[in-house]
Amino acid sequence: MELTFYKYQGTGNDFVMIDNRSQFFPKENKQLIEKLCDRRFGIGADGLILLENHADFDFKMVYYNSDGNESSMCGNGGRCLVAFAKQMGVVKNKAKFEAFDGYHFATIDDEGIVALQMKDVDAIKNESNYTFLNTGSPHHVQLVNDLKNLDVKVEGAKIRYSDLYGNAGSNINFVNQLANDIFAVRTYERGVEDETLSCGTGVTAVAIAMHQLGKTKNNIIDLNVEGGKLKVQFDEDNGSYTNVFLIGPATFVFEGKIEI
Repeated sequence: MELTFYKYQGTGNDFVMIDNRSQFFPKENKQLIEKLCDRRFGIGADGLILLENHADFDFKMVYYNSDGNESSMCGNGGRCLVAFAKQMGVVKNKAKFEAFDGYHFATIDDEGIVALQMKDVDAIKNESNYTFLNTGSPHHVQLVNDLKNLDVKVEGAKIRYSDLYGNAGSNINFVNQLANDIFAVRTYERGVEDETLSCGTGVTAVAIAMHQLGKTKNNIIDLNVEGGKLKVQFDEDNGSYTNVFLIGPATFVFEGKIEI
């Protein structure tokens, strides 16, 4: 069977997009998904996303990590899917959709900047050297001194596979504060099992964690990732974070066909 796919990236976090509104894609075939995401033997991507119909919203998002397993929410993937849905004529400049962690609202402007509403956060665990919270996916946030020279794959894997998070694991974010409201972030993503150029739920977790720790008092935070720049804004009331938006570019790369 010949499969038509679309490639998108959001600050270097890249995805294979498939229009699955007709439900043709063999979602149970983990090996196929893993192969399509393989950078040597397939298309190459951090994950694969299916655009599907939804009874109540504009569409449904189904997300798979590059290891072939269906996964939790992906912020950059969600932003890219909004851009893809616009390209497919499903939405115009606003979108309502369902993902793994529930309902999301988003806007997209004519320059391809997508503002995606993330889940509310009110459960934040602060320890002496890290913060843990769930922004649609679980995230460990840790300040480090020499972020530029850190071996993120090695150090991230140590924490991800440690007894701290058990079999489920966690995404691991290493952070360096650059200014009052600017932070540099590098992320080890579970499911990819490596550093990615950007992680949307990760920078969302970092922004909230840094605000909660008192590192910044601003509610609009700039995040510098390896693949570009993102912005997170939110409202905060007594430790509860609402109206959380992840903002940044979502870019179409190319369209292609592949035999599966």
